[in-house]
Order: sequence, then structure tokens, then C-alpha cells
Amino acid sequence: MRGKIMTLILSLLVFFGTGSASFAVNPDEMLDDPVLEKRAREISKNLRCLVCQNENIDESNADLARDLRILLRERLKAGDTDEEAVQYLVDRYGEYVLLKPRFGLHTLLLWTGPFIVLLIGGLGLYYTRRRMQQNAAAARIEADLTEEEKKRLQELLKSESETAAKTP
Repeated sequence: MRGKIMTLILSLLVFFGTGSASFAVNPDEMLDDPVLEKRAREISKNLRCLVCQNENIDESNADLARDLRILLRERLKAGDTDEEAVQYLVDRYGEYVLLKPRFGLHTLLLWTGPFIVLLIGGLGLYYTRRRMQQNAAAARIEADLTEEEKKRLQELLKSESETAAKTP
């Protein structure tokens, strides 16, 4: 009995999990020409739903995604190339409509940002580790000092800090 329930649950998950994308594009939106429809589907996989944000317009059920799909198909029927149709949508809605932003000066930080953060983190880790090693080396050296040498070191450090405090 338990095995049948698990099978039913898994079947429902597979049915609803894989079928959602195919239900997003309504039959009344589809083009009669299968070549144009295939082009529209390929293009729409790279366009962001402005409502859902991390979902392409081909998979989204939002009204705005539907409008974008229809607009894209109208542009393709009008004879636009793939690039022209995408550029039309970018001109109208901004580059945010692209799931993968274009590389340019205005997106330079977006593309290089992760590497810069990684570099800064690596340098911070390097300097922290280096300082810890220097402190450990100093502690080993200090442990090897005699009591008389330790007193002399404290006097030198004290006189140095007093000199630094007097100097403006």
C-alpha cells in the first residue's frame, strides 16, 4: 500500500514538474509555420519574464510573458531576423529582458565582479595567513628568550611607544 502511494506521488511530481513549461505557451499564440514557431521558441528561452524574473517567457504563465511571446511572434512574422526581434524587445524593455546580459562597458562589473571578489578574498586570506605565521614565528622566538632578554624587550617596546606618543 505504501509503495503505491509513493508511486502515485512521484508520478504526480513528474507530471506537474515537467509539464509546466509546455502549458505556458497557449495554442492560440503558436504560429502556423513550424519553422517560425521553432525560432520563436528558441528565442524566447533566452528572454526573461519581467514578472517572474528568473524564468524565461516560454515557461512563464504571467500575462506580461504572454504579451512578450505574442510580440516576438509578430516581429518574426513581419520578417525580422532573430537578432532584430530580440533587439526590438531590448529597445522596448531594456537589457533586463535578456536572461544572459550582453558583455559591454555598462555590464563590465557584472561580468568581472565575481572574479574581483574572489581576488580580494584570496588576497585577504593570503595576508591574514601571512600575519598569523609571522605572529607564530615571533611567539616561538619570544619563547626561546631568557627572562633577562624578555625584560629588555619589554623596556625597548615601552620606550618606543612613549617616543611615538610624544611625536606629533
